[in-house]
Amino acid sequence: MTETMQRIALARRPMGAPVDDDFLLENIPMPTPAEGEVLVKVHYMSLDPYMRGRMDDAKSYANPVPLGGTMEGGGVGQIVASNAADYAVGDYVFGMLGWASHACLKAKELQKLNPKLAPITTALGVLGMPGFTGWYGLIELGRPKAGETLVVAAATGPVGSMVGQVAKARGLRTVGIAGGAKKCALAVDKFGFDVCLDHTKYADGKAMRAAIAEHCPKGVDIYFENVAGKIFKGVLPLMNVGGRIPLCGLISWYNAGALGANAGGEKDNLPKLWRTILVNRLSVNGFIISDHWDRYGDFLRDVGPMLAKGQIAYQEDITEGLENAPRAFMGLLTGENFGKQIVKVN
Repeated sequence: MTETMQRIALARRPMGAPVDDDFLLENIPMPTPAEGEVLVKVHYMSLDPYMRGRMDDAKSYANPVPLGGTMEGGGVGQIVASNAADYAVGDYVFGMLGWASHACLKAKELQKLNPKLAPITTALGVLGMPGFTGWYGLIELGRPKAGETLVVAAATGPVGSMVGQVAKARGLRTVGIAGGAKKCALAVDKFGFDVCLDHTKYADGKAMRAAIAEHCPKGVDIYFENVAGKIFKGVLPLMNVGGRIPLCGLISWYNAGALGANAGGEKDNLPKLWRTILVNRLSVNGFIISDHWDRYGDFLRDVGPMLAKGQIAYQEDITEGLENAPRAFMGLLTGENFGKQIVKVN
């Protein structure tokens, strides 16, 4: 076993979009597991949009990454040293392993994986937090009914693609929104969306509204919100009475420091927004998936068999090397990834 490990630390807090100098790749001593702990060699780590918020020192639903601390995130790997009952060297596990080559955690913080049932990377995407997020938000907050119309942005990501496929399986019309012709083709051909709109073709919310309206002749019953910005502006006026908006993410605003009072330098549309919600009796539910892990078993029981039968598809975008994680993360925030963004560490 090597005496040192690698990690990527938060070197400074970003001013807007992250840049290379906000991250630091460094060697640190290899930890030794204490009683009840295991040492994991990380094979793959997840990159997710929520990590951008952890880089800011701002009040949120979770504490920020401290300056000099390891960038946080989920990962999968293999135990190389164990000081915990029921966890043996060689076991594959998932946990919040961070942006690192190795991680030392309490065994109770880990979930065992069986690589014979599914590739271990699926614990980071389709069968992990992103897939669970899409399933829970749609089923519990979207309350889908056959014959309704669903719109979801970031439709080829691990959350959006799960939303679209589960909705389609339940008899809804599914309209995806993605960036670029290649992603739109993926949404339709692989994930089964009825149609997918390329948001890069539309300059503003008004143009988005016209495009969405063309493909939603009966209006929109469920808008699964991942992106905000011009897509939200385009969808909101098309929501039907009693429509539902599961609010999962606001990725178009994450980098610009735009979550303050004047998001993205745009004028204050709050009165119009609230009036639309009132008049159409909309249900808008923000949710953080970490509050709902008690439903994870239900998710696996529902989606696991569908995945095994080929009824749920997934797409992974794997970057090689821990040192390339920052660049892959920056690309994720601007939509450069093609499917679930993963880094192959070891």
